[in-house]
Amino acid sequence: MALTQEHVTAALATVIDPEIRRPITDLDMVKSIEIAPDGAVRVGVYLTVAGCPMKDTITRDVTNAVAKIEGVTGVQIELDVMSTEQRKTLQTKLRGDRGPEKEIPFNQPGSLTRVFAVASGKGGVGKSSVTVNLAAAMASSGMKVGIVDADIYGHSIPRMLGAAERPTKVEDMIMPPMAHDIKVISVGMFKPEGNTPVVWRGPMLDRALHQFLADVYWGDLDVLLLDLPPGTGDIAISVAQRLPSAEILVVTTPQMAAAEVAERAGSIAAQTHQQIAGVIENMAWLPCPHCDERIAVFGEGGGQTVADALTRTLGTRVPLLGQVPIDLRLREGGDEGKPLVLTEPDSPAGAELRKIASGLSKRSSSLKGLHLNLSPNRG
Repeated sequence: MALTQEHVTAALATVIDPEIRRPITDLDMVKSIEIAPDGAVRVGVYLTVAGCPMKDTITRDVTNAVAKIEGVTGVQIELDVMSTEQRKTLQTKLRGDRGPEKEIPFNQPGSLTRVFAVASGKGGVGKSSVTVNLAAAMASSGMKVGIVDADIYGHSIPRMLGAAERPTKVEDMIMPPMAHDIKVISVGMFKPEGNTPVVWRGPMLDRALHQFLADVYWGDLDVLLLDLPPGTGDIAISVAQRLPSAEILVVTTPQMAAAEVAERAGSIAAQTHQQIAGVIENMAWLPCPHCDERIAVFGEGGGQTVADALTRTLGTRVPLLGQVPIDLRLREGGDEGKPLVLTEPDSPAGAELRKIASGLSKRSSSLKGLHLNLSPNRG
């Protein structure tokens, strides 16, 4: 079989850009293909920006794909960087030619992305751990998932996911890093090295949220989760304004003091006219290591109390989606960047989180809010 450029191009079409998640041939990243008489192949590849953090991955994947072709005796990769004009063309190809105030894709007619805003009344109830594990469970089932770490002051999602890479910027479009097949963006990825605090006020918080939603290239997501800061402050209000279709997930513990505060966080939906997807009770009990008896370390009934109170306030049923038991491995997984639903999927906490994720993944068959493009028959 004579080795041709068509053979090499077909192989390169199997190479997926690790940030954009589309074939490099679709993204005009293949600069050149040269085939020597002895079967040696030289491939020129455009990187989106100089110093692209994914250049080693791209080099490896291109080399492996071309090396598999029958008749190839060697592969050499030459990297180049896109010009400003090429980057602008790529940006337009990915998300169209938008105006100066970029639109949030999840608000567009026909968007199939389901958005969940994960809220809590107070800190320390495990809201971020729940967010990360729900996202990981959904992604492991084959869904396309993203997380916005909207807890600007208390950002912790990158560590919990093990997302060490910094975002890449293509013109004014931000490519989010991926970890465990989850696209993630956080203000922590833009800070200088070190644990420096973010000292922002309301308008800056709102602007940051808009950039995370509009400037980031999310692609076609099935689910987007936002990890909100505790309480009902600026970010919660901005989410209601920027993403009016977002559904609220309320996380609480069984303790009545925490439940009362969580109820207030969920009640914001009555003023913003958002839907509450349900309540998740975290740290519901501790399994006794000797007899498996449930020990109510933080009391009992808080999750159901919040669900019942929100049902009365909103006039529509708010379900208790699940009760996640205390598990030391859940905390350890967060510190190590390894979600429990992936490392110990059959553990009591892992199984409960996967059950909750599965329930949330089932889209309602309701046609409410869906534009059917029908017109009345005037015959």
